[in-house]
Amino acid sequence: MRPVFLITVDTEGDNLWARPREITTRNAEFLPRFQELCERYGLRPTYLATYEMACSPTFREFGLDLLGRGTGEIGTHPHAWNTPPLVPLTHDDLYHQPYLIEYPEPVMAEKIRVLTELLEDTFGVKMRSHRAGRWGFSETYARLLLRHGYLVDCSVTPHVSWRGHLGAPGGPGGPDYRNFPEDPYFVDSLDISRPGRSTLLEVPVTIVPSGWRSLGNLRERVRSVPLLRRAVHRFLPAVYWLRPDRRNLPHMLRIVRQAAELGRTHLEFMVHSSELMPAGSPLFPTRDHIERLYANLEALFELAARTCTPATLSEFYDAYRARAYPFAGGLIP
Repeated sequence: MRPVFLITVDTEGDNLWARPREITTRNAEFLPRFQELCERYGLRPTYLATYEMACSPTFREFGLDLLGRGTGEIGTHPHAWNTPPLVPLTHDDLYHQPYLIEYPEPVMAEKIRVLTELLEDTFGVKMRSHRAGRWGFSETYARLLLRHGYLVDCSVTPHVSWRGHLGAPGGPGGPDYRNFPEDPYFVDSLDISRPGRSTLLEVPVTIVPSGWRSLGNLRERVRSVPLLRRAVHRFLPAVYWLRPDRRNLPHMLRIVRQAAELGRTHLEFMVHSSELMPAGSPLFPTRDHIERLYANLEALFELAARTCTPATLSEFYDAYRARAYPFAGGLIP
């Protein structure tokens, strides 16, 4: 059976990697071009939106048109540092960008409620899909999503640990997903690394080990030397993501080509909305970079349209729960 091809867009402010003091949303103006490309190949994106994008008139107009034509989905993507209520966790949350899972549970719950209700009021639809800001997910977080009726989460990044990526200074960093499943599974709300009987379906981002994964000791030795660390990461990556980075089109095409023969249930591509705008991210700083990005996306999407079945996250949930697609392990409630 053909794997399902999912497109997820972290729909957020401009160049948040620069930790701006004022968060702008100009990149919303560039979403129609991406959507037109998706529609040309019959693909169905899910736009996972932050608080600042939910407040953007440009994104509101885009999202209402998308939903009105039935060509995609809107979900949530909370960034803890600027989603109300603004309860300081560090001396400078805009700079440190703490994980939502670092806040007390009542604050977590209120931030999720505020963004969920804002998006539902703005777009007139139930929020069903979600991705955590900075990939920071936990058992408490899963239970809060279930409380609000979410059906799909896509925060898990298999084979990747975020422990070295700090939020609050002195904190533990992000989750370690290296032993999490690659395939979709209904999560155990007491241990999100394993299948359980909750109604929350985890749909991990597509990330595959590379042939260089065995160089883990080398990576640890060069971690404290920035130039060496960047060189090893660039030329000897431990994993390949289904996510554009200017140089990885051959790897992304290989992942899609091999999906059927490996029996993959799904392929989940991701991109940030700000990466679709010149100077919206470190990876694509110029118009030429954006044009090359779109050339790569066209090649990838053309292959995906020929070899996969397109769906939004909610559509995938409905099909998966109905057992319309094969799945690996887990207990469906």
